Amino acid sequence: MNRSRGFTLAELAVAVAIIGLLLAGALIPFSTQIDVRNVADTQRAMESIREAITGFAQANGRLPCPADGSIAAGLANAGTEQFNGTSCTASFGVVPWATLGAPETDAWGRRFSYRVAPAFADNVSLTTWNTRLNAYTPPAGNLAQTVSSPTSPANQTPACDLTVAPTLSSFALCSLGDIAVFTRGSTTAAVPMGSALPAIIISHGKNGRGAWQTNGIRLNPIPTGNDEAANINGGNPTATPSGGYPSWAFYSRTPTPAASGCVDPAPGGPASSAPLCEFDDIVVMISSSTLIARMVAAGRLP
Repeated sequence: MNRSRGFTLAELAVAVAIIGLLLAGALIPFSTQIDVRNVADTQRAMESIREAITGFAQANGRLPCPADGSIAAGLANAGTEQFNGTSCTASFGVVPWATLGAPETDAWGRRFSYRVAPAFADNVSLTTWNTRLNAYTPPAGNLAQTVSSPTSPANQTPACDLTVAPTLSSFALCSLGDIAVFTRGSTTAAVPMGSALPAIIISHGKNGRGAWQTNGIRLNPIPTGNDEAANINGGNPTATPSGGYPSWAFYSRTPTPAASGCVDPAPGGPASSAPLCEFDDIVVMISSSTLIARMVAAGRLP
């Protein structure tokens, strides 16, 4: 009779190695699929937030103010706009999800950053429709900045001079925002892709660096000196992309892996031969033209 012969240890080792290689090959595409799904889910959430912000403006005649990201979920004032009844007490923070009834976090569980031009978020009674923020205070330490309500009349360029001021909106058909968004292509020079914007929404992506978490703590490490740093510090207050006045500069570009010796030159600065720095933020812009069209449709303008 023929006796059964089992596998040798060497044969078993080879089989285990082959199975391991097959599993590793299957896991890599799966992790990529998860990343793609998270980006898509986040983009959908940001689109819904943009719609909620526009709906808020149609109902209230102004854009909402940011919420304070340092307040943990469940505590008083978490997710509510920082508004004192006449103007925003901060123009950069996180999306006021409780005020808007919008998503609090992106697909990675971190809060969305949000900046608004003060003239678009002031109370209608202030009639700041022809102004912009007239003084910039650079970020303190890397994290915060002081802002003030616009007080200088007719200082945007081009000017917004109307005979009759809007009575149902804090901004007019000719009002300009003070936010600019830049991008970078194959070279490292920054080029504008949006200017004079009323507001922007930012997800800090998979790495989440500098994003506010639901516990009210900011995720470390916090970037410095690159495009992601501008997106978490509230923008670069020295940029002048267009319109004849300084604007807060933010960045939206193709995701880039980490690289040693990287450089992200400031807008208007010379290009660099160094590689771009790590970037995985997702930015959604709210343009004046789209916002004004919706306000006209709601009877708030002209």
